[in-house]
Amino acid sequence: VPRGITLDNRTVFTSDDAVKLEWLPRWIAIIGSGYIGLEFADVYTALGCEVTMIEALENIMPTFDPDITKIAKKNLIQARDIDTKSNVFATKITPGCPVKIELTDAKSKEVVETLEVDAVLVATGRSPNSNNLNLESVGIETVKGFIPVDDQMRVKNGDEIIPNIWAVGDVTGKLMLAHTAAAQGTIAVDNICGGNVEINYKSIPAATFTHPEISSVGLSEVEAKEISTKENFTLGVVKSFFKANSKALAELESEGLLKLIFNKDNGKVLGAHIFGLHAADLIQEISNAISRNQDVVELSKEVHTHPTLSEVVEVAYKQAASQIK
Repeated sequence: VPRGITLDNRTVFTSDDAVKLEWLPRWIAIIGSGYIGLEFADVYTALGCEVTMIEALENIMPTFDPDITKIAKKNLIQARDIDTKSNVFATKITPGCPVKIELTDAKSKEVVETLEVDAVLVATGRSPNSNNLNLESVGIETVKGFIPVDDQMRVKNGDEIIPNIWAVGDVTGKLMLAHTAAAQGTIAVDNICGGNVEINYKSIPAATFTHPEISSVGLSEVEAKEISTKENFTLGVVKSFFKANSKALAELESEGLLKLIFNKDNGKVLGAHIFGLHAADLIQEISNAISRNQDVVELSKEVHTHPTLSEVVEVAYKQAASQIK
């Protein structure tokens, strides 16, 4: 929890207590506009609450792909009873009735506003629960509380592997997702039993369960551009729209976008970002392609059921394949 914020499970709380609330605040402030903040904003507005989202960085939804952010903001924030304040820190929160929030400008460091709301949800991320584990006794040095591991889940101390110790889950500071932890656990057990297995984080998808959903896998466009420059290959980016999909139109949910990022020189899929109906399910197909190191030319030949949302992925593959020389 950021300095200056005092938790009170009745009026100032994290997502742990947010799912246990026995009352609905008329006006709730959500600190942080990442996936946790978005998901709870989705829930609270559906239940009739007014929401104010507070973001320390310059733009709301800073961790999402810019094209996805643009369409998601329009549908998840601007179309709902949500006010947004960016480039400000919630430097002090005083529980009570009302709760008082002191907002400080991120650049000038001056207090610019004091909000009075019914409740505050602190959704600024999770911190590792590694204190009081006596890790020092076995030579483990944490980094900001996280336990360093290699891709086989072996614990490291700098560049050295500490024998016979593995770590999995959020405490490793990797993708802090339930399915990532499960995958890490499986890999750790395989290696403990004598295997030689490594995890591929680039093929692990992530989803934000709003209505509609947001999902992603692999590289962002910014990351892909940096790598393409460094490794000297041509980057390809295509977009496929839900408004051209029969199933989305039939469901009256045609607001959506799939952005596919790929290597134009060899066709390999590098990443994807989706906003739209069942985005969390659609991303799995692209995750599998990255895991299998497939290229868009072979993927474009796969037949998808009509009419289904999966054709949004098929269209993206075909568009990408047409750019391969």
